[in-house]
Amino acid sequence: MTPPETVGTDDTGVQAVHVDADLLVLHKPSGLLCVPGRGPDKQDCLSARAQQRWPGALIVHRLDQATSGLVLMARHPNAQRRLSHAFAERQVHKLYQAVVQGQLGDEDSAWHDIDLPIAADWARRPLRVIDHHLGKPSLTRWRALAYDATAQTTRVELAPVTGRTHQLRVHLAAIGHAIVGDALYADAATQALAPRLLLHASHLAFTHPGTNAGITLDWPAEF
Repeated sequence: MTPPETVGTDDTGVQAVHVDADLLVLHKPSGLLCVPGRGPDKQDCLSARAQQRWPGALIVHRLDQATSGLVLMARHPNAQRRLSHAFAERQVHKLYQAVVQGQLGDEDSAWHDIDLPIAADWARRPLRVIDHHLGKPSLTRWRALAYDATAQTTRVELAPVTGRTHQLRVHLAAIGHAIVGDALYADAATQALAPRLLLHASHLAFTHPGTNAGITLDWPAEF
């Protein structure tokens, strides 16, 4: 594993967590897009910065702009195909940490499920909603890590089984425990508790597309 290094030149510098001939794992800061958006003000993104240092780097999956954490990229098309297949077949294990409003569960390390179907809210894009008629099956596992009685928030670990857009954010809001700092799904008071979304992709485990060895990477949340 190579030492962390900085990609790009601005104050949001992206750190390399793992680099080899087939793939990259980068830490994306909150507020940075994974891929370019529409308009000249949305061209700065993780993929563009990665390609400055590693020409040909290819996106395999994405995080929301507001989410920080580990992002896996391929360095050539064959690796991208194999890694994309692994994501599609749910062979990549992902864990997130979040801080949510209120007291959620007990600190007993037990895992719980949120099994609620998610659909696009076409009238209020890009919002998603729980829809028991039109929604796609969506499953999130969670466990409580610590309750902060002063702030009245709970740190949780999240394991998405499916990968719907905004899934973790929608599911937690739906059970009455929106993620702190969530500008889309939290009420104003919960948004105001933090200057950013307190959601972080902390863990990736997958099979290396070139060597077939198991790769496990962790990066702690900054909150």
